[in-house]
Amino acid sequence: MSDCNGTCGCHSNNTADTLIPHIGIIQKITEETPDVKSFRVVAPEGGKLFDHMPGQCAMVCVPGVSEAMFSITSSPTVKDYQEFSIKRCGELTDMLHTLQEGDEITVRGPYGNHFPVESELKGKNLLVIAGGIGLAPVRSVINYCLDNRDDYGRIDILYGSRSAQDLVKLDEIENVWMKSKNTNVYLTIDRAQDDWSGHVGFVPAYIEEVGFKPDSVAILCGPPIMIKFSLASLKKLGFKSDQIYTTLELRMKCGVGKCGRCNIGKKYVCKDGPVFRCDQLDEIPNEY
Repeated sequence: MSDCNGTCGCHSNNTADTLIPHIGIIQKITEETPDVKSFRVVAPEGGKLFDHMPGQCAMVCVPGVSEAMFSITSSPTVKDYQEFSIKRCGELTDMLHTLQEGDEITVRGPYGNHFPVESELKGKNLLVIAGGIGLAPVRSVINYCLDNRDDYGRIDILYGSRSAQDLVKLDEIENVWMKSKNTNVYLTIDRAQDDWSGHVGFVPAYIEEVGFKPDSVAILCGPPIMIKFSLASLKKLGFKSDQIYTTLELRMKCGVGKCGRCNIGKKYVCKDGPVFRCDQLDEIPNEY
């Protein structure tokens, strides 16, 4: 069970603390897919670097190279470490993928708001929808809820990727999530392949095919195009905007509302997000 009661620092956007980098030791590296690795990071004295809540992010830095914002993949209920699942897609991520266990990085955070697992989501049925590396931030939500299982109703998880080899955390999905009580997992890949006997098709179409009833709160994370069409599918099924949460992480840069890169209308994704309820998105310009 989580011991977070809403009074700890993980619920604040305290820039005085979050601007200070923590030295992190890479304790374990797991190769999830051909281009995604998970990095388990601990403080030099052991334990995790700081408290966080599901959906929050941190600035990961390879000194002398660059830094960037990444979702914290591990649940707050994990007390011994924090984990980041990082897709190789540029100079910094290329460098991160060359690091070894025992190497040092720096991490600042946590940044942004979080999925309201301790308030609006508590006691509700949950429908979690993810595409590709979009599983990273919602994995924290799923494991938090499974670790506090009696606080939530039915949990449905729909996750899709380009291929079977691109499914992140497949071992955990099959051996933990699929075996959890009152939890249903739906996996899909974009195109058929010889070693895959599961569902084939894009995430938005699969949402409609399963025909989820609008008795849940939906949580979405994935490529913008997937989110766009998944929102349309959910609304066809009767979900309303105030029943759906999503993230807008791709636009974040500084994390503290100073660079302006993530500004949309009156909102700063790094400070007002990255988690937004969809009726909040209806109030800002369609720039994403």
